[in-house]
Order: sequence, then C-alpha cells, then structure tokens
Amino acid sequence: MTDAQIYELMVSADDNGLRLDRWLTDNVPDMSRNRIQALINEGQLTGPLGAVDDASKKIQAGEQYQLTIPPPIPAEPEPEDIPLTVLYEDDHLIVIDKPPGLVVHPAPGHATGTLVHALLHHCEGSLSGIGGVTRPGIVHRLDKDTSGVMVCAKSDVAHRGLVEQFQVHSIDRAYMAVVWGLPSPAQGRIETRIGRDPHNRKRMAVVKSGGKEAITDYKVIRPVGSVGALVDCHLFTGRTHQIRVHMLSIGNSLIGDPTYLPRSRSKKMCEPEIQERVSAYKYQALQAYRLGFEHPISHQEMKFEIDLSKDIQKLISSLDQI
Repeated sequence: MTDAQIYELMVSADDNGLRLDRWLTDNVPDMSRNRIQALINEGQLTGPLGAVDDASKKIQAGEQYQLTIPPPIPAEPEPEDIPLTVLYEDDHLIVIDKPPGLVVHPAPGHATGTLVHALLHHCEGSLSGIGGVTRPGIVHRLDKDTSGVMVCAKSDVAHRGLVEQFQVHSIDRAYMAVVWGLPSPAQGRIETRIGRDPHNRKRMAVVKSGGKEAITDYKVIRPVGSVGALVDCHLFTGRTHQIRVHMLSIGNSLIGDPTYLPRSRSKKMCEPEIQERVSAYKYQALQAYRLGFEHPISHQEMKFEIDLSKDIQKLISSLDQI
C-alpha cells in the first residue's frame, strides 16, 4: 500500500489573511477544496497550536502547518456476506441494528469487513446508486464500538432527503450509556463546542473556541451498583464522539471507553474486582436505542426503538452486585 503523504507548509506574507482551506487547496497538488475540508475534519492537519479543525480560519504569515494525506483505500469495496439485523427495509432505505465492533465505512486499517461491505452484499441488485455509484448511502455513523439503530439510503433521492434531515437536526436520536459515577444533577443539558483535541488528534474535546456547537440532554435512569449509572442521552446535534466527550466533561465517562478516561480515576474505578467485571465487556457501554425520522419518499414518520443489548444488560447485572 502507498505510504501516507505529508506536506510541510509555511504561510507567506502574500497569503496572510486567506482562508485556511483555500490556501491549502492552492498549495497542495491535486487536492479539491472538499477533500481538504474532509482531511481537516478527520484531524489530519496540525498547526502552531496542534490539531486544526476549522477550515475557514484566517491564516497568518509565518504560521507552519503539516497536512497528512492517508494512503488511498479501494474505491469499490467488494460485497461481503456479513450477517445483519434488519429492522426495516424498502426500495429506498434500510434500517439496521449495528453490532458493536463493526466499522461503518472502509478506512485505513479497515479496508474490509465493514458495514458498507455487508450492505453491498445484502442489498445486491436493489441499490439504485448514490452519486452515480452503486453503493449504500451512509448518512450518519456509529463508532466502531457503539451498537444500535442506523439508517442507510439505497437510492440517491433518499440519500439527499436523509442528509437534509440530519443537517437541520430534525432526526430523533437517543442513546443509553453506562457511565462511571452518578451524574449530578440527575438530568440536564450539556451545551458546548466540540473540536479536535489539540493535544491528541485521535480524540475530540470540549473547546473554548472553534469546533462546532454540540447539545446533549441527559437523564439518569438508575444507579448501577455502587460504581455508575444508566443514563439516557438525547442528541440535538451529531458531533463526532459527542456523548463520550460530553459525559467525560461532567465527570462521568463511559464505562469501557479507553479513549476518554478521566485524567484521575477514583479508587473505586481501580479496584481489581470492578476492573475484572468491566473488562469482561469488550466495548464502550453505549447503544443507540432509538431513531426517528421522516421517510424521505413517503413522508411517513418512522420510529425505531430497540431493547438494551444483552451484553450491556449483562454488564449492568454484574456491576449491580457491587
């Protein structure tokens, strides 16, 4: 596989005040502005203060930037016979219950075995094409280790209609999370800006400037033993890792999430018996249990709600004993 390309760039006096994405497009060969913006959103650009997530920022003379272009992935994934739990399907869309551990879209390190590969096999012969290509339309994503309800488009018109609903935040999305500690107050709204963590490009973080608006309502359903709580989270925006970042920001990170651990862990979290019970669950304890939207063709109100997964129920039952 081709190695990643890395561009080291310095802003000249003539370019002072230009938009960052426009300047990069002019200075990186064979890169469209949309591709540059996508790379920035993926955390592939660093600047004077670390990771950069604002494509529209104005650059200053003398600033240095490093852009990493990952090696390309196959343009046409091959269908793979991966079992899917289908909640609903018609000519225009499919709704599934994604298991934890399944990557949604091919990416470096996950060239095969993704949800896209599974959908290409399952929907063979019934995809009318997205953007002129016979492929499923991924309109939103769940993290690899998050399970739950997802909708994917099978036609171009459905893809456009669903994307528009996500853009205006009219989709009803609710998650169940098992978190460390008992959130206080027991319910509330977390309203911040979320952007790339300037100290770790693989993480997102609450940021004071830049980033994007992120709003989560949460409500404690019940305590989980003496170590945590089951929390219902309702998303009004859909930022990368939003629930994981927001719950960490109020001191109640998700159980089983190694990426967003608090800086200092309580004695309870470190007890060997608790760690043993938590490590028996291999993923972060987060499930998208409800998804509601308007069907982009029939305009019928669609709503899908699933029970808490057996794995998360087992984790809760285990921790309830402590």
